[in-house]
Amino acid sequence: MHDIHIIGGGLAGSEAAWQLANKGFRVRLSEMRGSGTMTPAHQTDGLAELVCSNSFRSDDAQNNAVGLLHQEMRDLGSLIMAEGDRHKVPAGSALAVDRDGFSAGVTAALAAHPNIEIVRERVDALPEAGPTIVATGPLTAPGLAESIGTATGKDQLAFFDAIAPIVHRESIDMETAWFQSRWNKVGPGGTGKDYINCPMTKEQYLAFHAALLAGEKTEFREWENVPYFEGCMPVEVMAERGVDTLRFGPMKGVGLDDPRTGRWPYAVVQLRQDNASGTLWNMVGFQTKLKYAEQVALFRTIPGLEKAEFARLGGLHRNTFIKSPELLDGELRLKSAPHIRFAGQITGCEGYVESSAIGLLAGRFAAAELAGEALAPPPREMALGALLSHITGEAEAETYQPMNVNFGLFRRSRARPRRRTASRCIPAAPARRCRAGWLNPRCRPLPDAAFPAPASSPGRRRSAAWHCASPR
Repeated sequence: MHDIHIIGGGLAGSEAAWQLANKGFRVRLSEMRGSGTMTPAHQTDGLAELVCSNSFRSDDAQNNAVGLLHQEMRDLGSLIMAEGDRHKVPAGSALAVDRDGFSAGVTAALAAHPNIEIVRERVDALPEAGPTIVATGPLTAPGLAESIGTATGKDQLAFFDAIAPIVHRESIDMETAWFQSRWNKVGPGGTGKDYINCPMTKEQYLAFHAALLAGEKTEFREWENVPYFEGCMPVEVMAERGVDTLRFGPMKGVGLDDPRTGRWPYAVVQLRQDNASGTLWNMVGFQTKLKYAEQVALFRTIPGLEKAEFARLGGLHRNTFIKSPELLDGELRLKSAPHIRFAGQITGCEGYVESSAIGLLAGRFAAAELAGEALAPPPREMALGALLSHITGEAEAETYQPMNVNFGLFRRSRARPRRRTASRCIPAAPARRCRAGWLNPRCRPLPDAAFPAPASSPGRRRSAAWHCASPR
């Protein structure tokens, strides 16, 4: 017997299960990997497997929106962030993890929880009744995808996502390459020397750029003509946008001092540690749709990688997502079937942390509903609230595309009110006050009328404020 059914054991489904189980509800977590069914991108049957990069991106909660999201999730007891912190590897100012250790940690934690039953099964249709969270991700099995399409009555959107090659550390020539983080920046668990850097001269870069354009690539059928996600674009597609696009993007040499010259290189290829032992390194920003033989030949022209051995070559896979702003309510429920919530990347958020965050919210909304309580959405001054608001109504449904969390999604305050018991918030540090108000059961959101807009800006959006039973 279970109180709620979660379909999908990726980042979002795992986080939702954790949140619900810790609230005392019994969870049936269905994951098709391990039942004999796999996806084109996954390698294991582990829960919360990272199929692309091993990076959770910036961990700076003061100056970066995703770093702020990290902190909010930590404050809410996120399993994904706890295991990410436990299995972190050096990555400058970013939070990167040992992907195998991370997945194993999440799997073990969920398997050990008395309120969670993990069932290895493929679900081919949406349940007709009973509380359900669908967190099947962008690689949803065809049968269930068809069922979702029938339930929503809308054509699914899609985009292509790419993954980068991984190189064996021992095959990298460290006579040419060197260890350094950009600007020597020290991040979580780092030393300021967290990346391997392979430098290029102008001549080497121009030759490399030309070879990228000429390389044989995976071709798509006419009906597969869907866009790429801008945040994970194949390196050769970036190259097509101009000769300097890569040099001012993932291959920029600024802040990196080549020890052989004492100068910044014209261009550079960076590699980031991919596992705890440091034996595997990921080529940063080198997602690709080049055919395998082309990848090996071309990437071995990079100085320092002439003898590179690849643990994994780059690839491309199709991601699907729904028109969430049109289909979901403010608590992630499907409007046409409110017993079903959606969570994770299938909602159109992009990124490991964003997917996990929406899973966290779906779990908390579901827990409140099962308890017969109401949980107010987090205010838009929080990273969680900004992301949720974008997914569930702020974005234009007709032009809806995957989105990472960013400060452009946040609602900003005009001025702090005079009342000591309330606070208005702006990114990033003041967002902590909104977070404290949202998490404090003694606090309630004040109505907009409590803080009217100034006469000079009558149409401006109002910012969230909180009144608490006792001063903080």
